[in-house]
Amino acid sequence: MRGRDRFLKALLRKGEPDRVPIWELIINEPVIRSLYGNVSYADFIEIMDLDGVTTGEDQRMEKISPTMYKDEWGIIWGVEPSGLSYPLKGPIKDKRDLKNYQPPDPDAPWRLNTLESLVDRFKGDKAIVFLGHEIFEFSHYLLGGMTKLLLSYYKDQELVQELADLISEYKCRVLHRAAKIGADVLLTGDDYANRSGPFVSPKIFEKFVLPYLKRAVNVAKSHGLPFIKHTDGNILPIIDMIISAGIDGLHPIEPAAGMDIAYVKRRYGDKICVIGNIDCSIVLTLKPPEDVEEVVKETIAKVAPGGGYILSSSNSIHPSVKPENFVRMIKAARRYGRYPINEHLIKNYSRRDYYREMLGWTFSRAEAA
Repeated sequence: MRGRDRFLKALLRKGEPDRVPIWELIINEPVIRSLYGNVSYADFIEIMDLDGVTTGEDQRMEKISPTMYKDEWGIIWGVEPSGLSYPLKGPIKDKRDLKNYQPPDPDAPWRLNTLESLVDRFKGDKAIVFLGHEIFEFSHYLLGGMTKLLLSYYKDQELVQELADLISEYKCRVLHRAAKIGADVLLTGDDYANRSGPFVSPKIFEKFVLPYLKRAVNVAKSHGLPFIKHTDGNILPIIDMIISAGIDGLHPIEPAAGMDIAYVKRRYGDKICVIGNIDCSIVLTLKPPEDVEEVVKETIAKVAPGGGYILSSSNSIHPSVKPENFVRMIKAARRYGRYPINEHLIKNYSRRDYYREMLGWTFSRAEAA
């Protein structure tokens, strides 16, 4: 079975493929270089034989200093030594700035060059996942910080509504183009929560965020494509609303945030494919490879039977992930993820809880629900 078919069968919950699909949202360069030197991301995906490949839109950056740049939105970013970037300053302070603001051109001819190259190389072979956005993250990027956005939800709702409409128009246009070019799956990456819970109340989420998630989902559906929602953090207070938007898959179901993938599969497995959950904050970064294998075996035993599961890390393969642990994760997934899942594996691992036993994490909200 080809990677694309394996991935889509799991994502669309059409029974069990030949084995559990393996995919990553992001694989950062330091891990790639450590394993295979100066190879491209696309080459790395082929070498590792992952079932899906991911890209987002292309942007032109203006370098301000060796550790700072400005993107096309006017957002200033800082760059860590690892290469990861983080927003420093946004161009919009008030309605006057917004009135005079001009977003980038979603139809720029080079906007989806990377996607086009991946379609040329992998179409029909691997699932091509396009990473876009809705409005939550770019709203706080453009306003210059999360605090400004959260205050504006109460003090200046007209500003956040107009800003969200502007962002959504751009982002949905890019999603439309990605679908036409050949993406197999659309995904949005706005994070709604941290480990403590959602950044906003369910009431604010329903009014200001959910409608734009639905818009993004509707873009995918208009092209007959499945949709994956990525969000870190403990999203249990808003998970029902997220699923009600019509998503097909939920990623990454972060265990460090109290997200129990077995609970999510039990409760929502008839509606969504569960994706992720192999912890990249401690297990993939600090633990020995044997522990990685134990986590993979346990996760497969709990949620792989019947299909509807795609294995990945609990966020991304970031620079702190041990390369050998990433490789061990993939090898373990291939060894233990063949269907039908071994009955001995299910019996011995389905009731275990590595995260509670080894790391002291609990899932009290899930168990009480």
